[in-house]
Amino acid sequence: MLPAILAPSILAGDHAHLAASAADVAALGLTWIHLDIMDGRFVPNLTFGPGTLQALRRHGSKLFFDTHLMLAEPAPHIEAFAKAGANLISIHIEPDYDHRATLERIRALGCQCGIVLNPGTPARSVAPLLPVVDLVLVMTVQPGFGGQPFRRDMLTKIAEIDGWRRAQNLPFRLEVDGGIGLATATECRQAGADTFVVGTSFFGSKDRPALAAAVARL
Repeated sequence: MLPAILAPSILAGDHAHLAASAADVAALGLTWIHLDIMDGRFVPNLTFGPGTLQALRRHGSKLFFDTHLMLAEPAPHIEAFAKAGANLISIHIEPDYDHRATLERIRALGCQCGIVLNPGTPARSVAPLLPVVDLVLVMTVQPGFGGQPFRRDMLTKIAEIDGWRRAQNLPFRLEVDGGIGLATATECRQAGADTFVVGTSFFGSKDRPALAAAVARL
């Protein structure tokens, strides 16, 4: 089992001081930060663009930028996010486009690549892509807004994908996002997840070091 990684979602940080929010993450010794990119089409919200990534890099952030594209048409935007400083770019399986070609393009631009599936999307939809990705992200809430409750019916999906990973001896990370706190992270870890996106539960916590340490022990 891969070691646990905590990836705080900057969407839950202070939008007037995103560089400070990223610095808070780094100060805890964490190495990843999650960036939710929403287009107002695939999900009913708008968030950041490549300029935000560029600004964070310009202000000195050396964190691993785990970039989650919730876009109806991600392919035209891949290069901009790669040039802006993304380390890993994940795309959704649900929209109709050439997923494999887009993943290959992400890798060709020097980034790791990931595939994402929403709660209502069956695990089998991403099965053909498992050998070519660095990360699979299982959404444990319907994407679009933070602060939603964790969906425990997703634990079966996490376990199913982890089972395929073990059976095929594949190296991809298995990430979860949505309603993740210490208790739900523990449940997801038991199901096979190793990478945990935390938003409200992290930036709203009065004891972030304890949360980070607890997840590291999973």
